[in-house]
Amino acid sequence: MFSHRQRVALVAGGAAVAVAGTGIVTAAAASAAAGCRVDYAVASQWQGGFGANVTITNLGDPVNGWTLRWSYGAGQTVTQAWNAAVTQSGSQVAATNLSYNGTIPTNGTASFGFNGSWTGSNPVPDAFTLNGTTCTGTVAPTTAPATSNPPTSPPTTRPPTSPPTTRPPTSGSRAMEDLGRGVVAVRASSNSVLVSWRLLGLDPDGIGFNVYRSAAGGTFVKLNSSVLTGGTNYLDSTANLAQANSYHVRPVVDGMEQAASVAFTLSANHATEPVVRIPLRAGGAIKFVWVGDLDGDGEYDYVLDRQTSPQTLEAYRGNGQFLWSVNMGPNSTNQNNIEGGSATVNVGHNDGVTVYDLDSDGRAEVAVRIANGVRFGNGVTYNGLSDNTRQAIAILDGMTGAPRATAAVPTDYLSDGPMYARFGIGHLDGTTPSLVAYMKNRIGSGSFNLMYTAWRFSGSSLTMQWKFLRGNRNLPDGHNTRIIDVDGDGRDEVGEIGFLLNGNGTLRYSLAPQDIVHGDRWFIADIDPARPGLEGYGIQQDHPGGLLDYYYDADTGRMIWQHRTNAPGADAGRGMVADIDPRFPGMETWSINGEVNYESGKPTGLYNAATNRLAEPDTTKQPWPHMGVWWDGDLLRELYNADPVPTRRDPRIEKWNPARPADPWALPRLVTASQYGAVTALGNSVYPSLIADILGDWREEVVLPSPEFDELVIFTTDRATDTRLYTLAHNPAYRNSMTLKGYLQSGNVDYFLGHGMSQPPRPAIAYARK
Repeated sequence: MFSHRQRVALVAGGAAVAVAGTGIVTAAAASAAAGCRVDYAVASQWQGGFGANVTITNLGDPVNGWTLRWSYGAGQTVTQAWNAAVTQSGSQVAATNLSYNGTIPTNGTASFGFNGSWTGSNPVPDAFTLNGTTCTGTVAPTTAPATSNPPTSPPTTRPPTSPPTTRPPTSGSRAMEDLGRGVVAVRASSNSVLVSWRLLGLDPDGIGFNVYRSAAGGTFVKLNSSVLTGGTNYLDSTANLAQANSYHVRPVVDGMEQAASVAFTLSANHATEPVVRIPLRAGGAIKFVWVGDLDGDGEYDYVLDRQTSPQTLEAYRGNGQFLWSVNMGPNSTNQNNIEGGSATVNVGHNDGVTVYDLDSDGRAEVAVRIANGVRFGNGVTYNGLSDNTRQAIAILDGMTGAPRATAAVPTDYLSDGPMYARFGIGHLDGTTPSLVAYMKNRIGSGSFNLMYTAWRFSGSSLTMQWKFLRGNRNLPDGHNTRIIDVDGDGRDEVGEIGFLLNGNGTLRYSLAPQDIVHGDRWFIADIDPARPGLEGYGIQQDHPGGLLDYYYDADTGRMIWQHRTNAPGADAGRGMVADIDPRFPGMETWSINGEVNYESGKPTGLYNAATNRLAEPDTTKQPWPHMGVWWDGDLLRELYNADPVPTRRDPRIEKWNPARPADPWALPRLVTASQYGAVTALGNSVYPSLIADILGDWREEVVLPSPEFDELVIFTTDRATDTRLYTLAHNPAYRNSMTLKGYLQSGNVDYFLGHGMSQPPRPAIAYARK
């Protein structure tokens, strides 16, 4: 499997200090000499051949033009390279930059890769030089990927006689999770099991898969007769479902099987249901769930809140093993959704928590806004602030809940009380994850202060990168943040419903001059694939000029169209964008005017965004505008809804049928959650706890709690598809959206995903080191 790697990390210049448990050697802080770190990763290995990725980190002055040299001690030979010109004379190898990647700023990186051949052994080089400067230090390789053992029966895929000719992917420098295959299996019918797994963002073109099953703990047996090169799912109709059945997959590259994935076991006599259940400790109501690879095994683990008094956070491994709990303390007992306690999280449109691998070490951390009295996962109570109004941001170890770093929140608006927060992650420089914090408090009983800050976690310290204060400028905000690269330069911007910040914290544009005020919902996506770049769509609350919704260029803020009404009291309380009608190009938009319930909310019509035409002439016929979920595999987006009327509240997955348009409350249902023992977040809201691609192929999971809050009920599709897409979690825009909460809204990828789409480009990412 491609996530198993062999690594070496080396440093030049001055003394070297080993960081415990990381296998990385770093230059001593007092050293002023030039330095580098080299990450040499054997990404795959087969009999007689291997593929490797190399990342150079420049620890000294900026470099303009580079050559990396090393020597092989076991006769290895480079046969093919990408992102560098590689030459070899005997055992000596030199890799030189190409025209587009010769500049490496201080603490910046450059990456390249190659295929090679080996005989006997394939050890990691023990020394590198960058532009003549020797990179010396401790070599700390992990075990190389195992060469596949010969099968016990004749193989159906022929081992290659030469190194693979498939060009390995060109990766970027954005550090993303090194995910595993995420294999999942659900009983799809009385006699069939759907097995699903991830295609990864940097998998080579042409990769195939074999699916294996182990019955009742026996030997794994291959199920498919030929290598699977279509959708990354397989319908098994031959299993004895009275027994436990375990499934794993093996990638096949140029005819050669790779290492097996982690297996998923479907228990004996399992219910027929599109569900994976994660057991939890008994506790209070759950609002939000976050995912991150806390233990570094390549699969997602879970962090959730408990809306008790005081509040708590809990972490679980992907198999339900409890890890830790954080008590948010006495300053979380005031849970007013506008002016709550200094440690209160996850009320109203606020969260103040997110999960991501912030230091790119292969394990996710938990970021949380805290105050005095918070008791961490290691039992230590925090009292590092001078009073109970002041606040800090803590970065917690994902496996223990212990603090790894804390930093005080700026006090610019402290006189108006503690600030609620919304957290998210972006790569503001295009390379390194940053924590982005939206923070807000009320001025008396009137308007609001708004502050944005960005933070970087080094592994041991948390440093503020920039601060943005709205002050008295007309910059409308809403109830959720978008962090996405709107101009295609690789660096993320930070968006609100009425303005956009550049990645360095400066104002890019405001939509206020185009009559935009506060609204409840907005989106950025490739809404019109025929138009260059990304577009934005938003709705307006109580607009004095009757503006209901609008559509604009996400890069420049230029307005494309607006919809208004002359009726008094215009208030678009909900809005949505998704491709749900294959008759029209790109995505559709729809909203409601009035109260956010089926009885009083008036549909405003289903529009095709690109043409600004009604996709359905009867404007009373449209879906309810809540959230989307890719579920059935046909590229159109399905819909997650829950009835706003409490007595009829039942979360469900629905599908719009343009041939049979229906009222918002009467769409055909694909899944009704109550049939599987699930309720909405908190048990009484309309929201899920999470919708994201966290298991299996590219389609999304819907995460809901059980009524007793002792189980996560994860809905994962039971429908096969031939559509082959890399996991959405390796798309930068989509992965950012997985870290954001606020008023929970659908995430999107940064390419057009819908009917008639083109194959998306490979994401410009690099896997975080482990």
